Amino acid sequence: MTTAKPLRVGMVGYAFMGAAHSHAWRTAPRFFELPLDPQLTALCGRNDDGVRAAAGKLGWGSVETDWRRLLERDDIDLIDICTPGNTHAEIAIAALEAGKHVLCEKPLANSVAEAERMTEAAQAAAERGVFSMCGFSYRRTPALALAKRMVEQGRLGNIRHVRAQYLQDWLSDENAPMTWRLDKSKSGSGSLGDIGAHSIDAAQWVTGQHISGVSALLETFVHERPLAGDLVGLGGHGDVGADAPRGTVTVDDAAIFTARFDGGATSAGAVGVFEATRFALGRKNAMRVEVNGTKASLAFDFEEMNVLSFYDAAESPDAGFRRIFVTEPEHPYAGNWWPTGHGLGYEHGFTHQVVDLVTAIGAGEQPSPSFADALQVQKVLAAVEGSAAESSRWQKV
Repeated sequence: MTTAKPLRVGMVGYAFMGAAHSHAWRTAPRFFELPLDPQLTALCGRNDDGVRAAAGKLGWGSVETDWRRLLERDDIDLIDICTPGNTHAEIAIAALEAGKHVLCEKPLANSVAEAERMTEAAQAAAERGVFSMCGFSYRRTPALALAKRMVEQGRLGNIRHVRAQYLQDWLSDENAPMTWRLDKSKSGSGSLGDIGAHSIDAAQWVTGQHISGVSALLETFVHERPLAGDLVGLGGHGDVGADAPRGTVTVDDAAIFTARFDGGATSAGAVGVFEATRFALGRKNAMRVEVNGTKASLAFDFEEMNVLSFYDAAESPDAGFRRIFVTEPEHPYAGNWWPTGHGLGYEHGFTHQVVDLVTAIGAGEQPSPSFADALQVQKVLAAVEGSAAESSRWQKV
């Protein structure tokens, strides 16, 4: 039982991200002391039967089939947007203007112009005590949060190199079916925005530096895919019959770019190398970040998400990297979960995201990452696309 004031949530979308967010809203107040009590008040989706089935499965109290109804309801305090990117701007701006807090999945929008309008609405709403946050959930992985802490403590010295990869393989079958993620009008981009945006945000957040310029290459390996078939996870098995209709893929399958960082407030800028693909056979969710400084280096791979590798040149110059198992009570978020050595999973990042969001709202403070932070990532995505369209010409962010 809690005496905290309720925070009544209305969520739009109930697929992959909707399920992850639902789990987080249910779980966060059971493991963390929160200033507000999240309540799963209403779930919204266009298909009445589908949204009712999802609401029953995921624990939502009521349903709507039009997101505008959520904004009209007095029993909704926050709108959680888990829909494709082409809908983010309209829903988020309307929600903020209606006085609802907003959590919006990444990337923030499908264009810089949309993201700028969302940021303007967010800044105006914040002046009225209505807050917003973009869902870059990997920030809430304890090992990656520990990496940021180490950088802030000065343990790496001046940052020289950043390497970031996000490698998956769920699209490597050329007959995996078309989904909205392969349609630029809905998703904005392919591997670049879907997973590369996470790498961009994580690299900037950990180092405390912004990307100031890029030289990029985008590639689409498979240009047509079956329109029908069986979806399995994010991919699946398309209909390969002779007369089966096929759709045109309008996004990138792989993105590669070099980058220069602005150096932040204390040092010269680092150089970076980024790669994002959903065609790396054998890599299931290899979201990797490595940072080399003048004193030390750190490396993270989400496929071993409870481990941070750290090398301190002064402490052990001949020993190489050591593995830190990030499950100690003093590590970020870990003290609210299991005994030392009992690792966490993918879903915990979303729970920590809810914790940080609710804590900030309860304190009347701007949550992080803000829409302004997400706009900066959107500008990097646009610079990558612009560079790739001009034969990898250097593009300022």
